[in-house]
Amino acid sequence: MPTPELQPTIESTAEQNPDQNLEQYERLEKGLENKEKTVESGEKQAERARVEALEKAVSVEKASAEKDKKPAQSSPARRRGPMNKKEKKASFDKHMKQIQAEMNPAQRSFSKFIHNPAIEKASEAVGATIARPNAILTGSVVAFVLVLGVYVLARVLGYALSGFETIAAFAVGWVIGLLYDYFRVMITGKKD
Repeated sequence: MPTPELQPTIESTAEQNPDQNLEQYERLEKGLENKEKTVESGEKQAERARVEALEKAVSVEKASAEKDKKPAQSSPARRRGPMNKKEKKASFDKHMKQIQAEMNPAQRSFSKFIHNPAIEKASEAVGATIARPNAILTGSVVAFVLVLGVYVLARVLGYALSGFETIAAFAVGWVIGLLYDYFRVMITGKKD
């Protein structure tokens, strides 16, 4: 089907020479066929491009999925059971570095001092023997009650206090607290 632009050419040539008309008509028909072929080939190229793009997208997706799977496969399987000393130390060191990175310099240096293995062991030993929570609590309560009683008695009788009364009362209460912990562990067999 000739386009509107080509129609005047066909009509004007029809009046001139019939042989030229036929040749020109054939040329125009070939031109139209070529244009249709290029339109068809353009559509085919667009379809091919779509297919290639989809194939690439699928291959990229598969590659990223394989990359995600590789680290999971390469990481060692978590073993069951309790952690050994090496794993505990590695985990502790990792967490300490992460936490200390968020601290300001003064806090970081204090944290490094406190978490020094020698300081930690000494602190744990003191906490397990001398600075027991029950001993300190009992010492504080006994010191309050005894000093209050001694103060009231001294006030009524007119004596002056020296200041040693509080320390002595705390020491008595602390010993009572240690004895309580000792007998509790002896009877129940359980530590805190």
